[in-house]
Amino acid sequence: MEASGQPLDQVLKLSAEQIAERTDGRVDLSVFPSSQLGNARAMTEAVQLGMQDAVVVPAAFIGGFNPLVSILDIPYLLPTNDDQAYQLRKSEFGQALLASFKDRGFVAVALWPGGFKHFTSNEKLEGIDDFEGQKFRIMDSRVLRAQFEAVGAQAMPIPFGDVYTSLQTGVVDGQENPLDSIARMKFHEVQEYLLLSAHGVVENVVLFSPTFWSGLSDEDKQTVADVFTNNAQELARVKGENQKQALEEIKAAGLTINELDDAEQQALRGRMYPAARDAFLEQAGDEGQKLIDLYEGVYGDITE
Repeated sequence: MEASGQPLDQVLKLSAEQIAERTDGRVDLSVFPSSQLGNARAMTEAVQLGMQDAVVVPAAFIGGFNPLVSILDIPYLLPTNDDQAYQLRKSEFGQALLASFKDRGFVAVALWPGGFKHFTSNEKLEGIDDFEGQKFRIMDSRVLRAQFEAVGAQAMPIPFGDVYTSLQTGVVDGQENPLDSIARMKFHEVQEYLLLSAHGVVENVVLFSPTFWSGLSDEDKQTVADVFTNNAQELARVKGENQKQALEEIKAAGLTINELDDAEQQALRGRMYPAARDAFLEQAGDEGQKLIDLYEGVYGDITE
């Protein structure tokens, strides 16, 4: 999905090298960046049909293939501490989410970080009370809609490619994205406020075709899964460096930047998380409830 040289591309190529080395060349993965094989939906369908071996795809794009993955849209789901987030991905909760892809035509081997989201706006945005009445762009997600409605804001689904113009012309006041996405898409050129909230994640899922996967030995399957699971840490590190560089670029544009302290984060989580969780459960049913129960048990243990 990402362009050549971007963090995801870097770590994918590293993973392919490690897998080839550790399997003595039995598993040889080629990496095609910049959506060379199609858009997210086309590549995911190709993997499901066995026409493509694997894809690393943002969870937000594949809710139609597996509604349970929309749990990753819930705000304040992952801890901002990289080690704690890594433990959560590897936990019983993370494994159950990956396992939910099996009956839907995929082998999911790992969750990969894509960066924490922050809010920007052209209206004052310093804390929880400032969301009231503002309009924010979202990806088309009931969970994200509930997140904004919980703080009195209006959510409007707009394609990613139209966000800059929508901010510039006032169709919406603000948006949410990781800092590197904000800088890359130049959203900071048409925004006045940045609220460093780290409230949500853009998470990727590493999916393999069952056709390809069934051709691997048990030993090679374990090697592939281990490499992708462990390299979530490396991707978080590289992404973190990118976020720092992006923040400097955004600062240079002269935005008013505010950061939520721990108490404000907890207050915002207290408003957004329950509403978004309930919206997720409305569409995910009993399977979703089992995931939420696993998550809430593990999250408490990890973050205490």
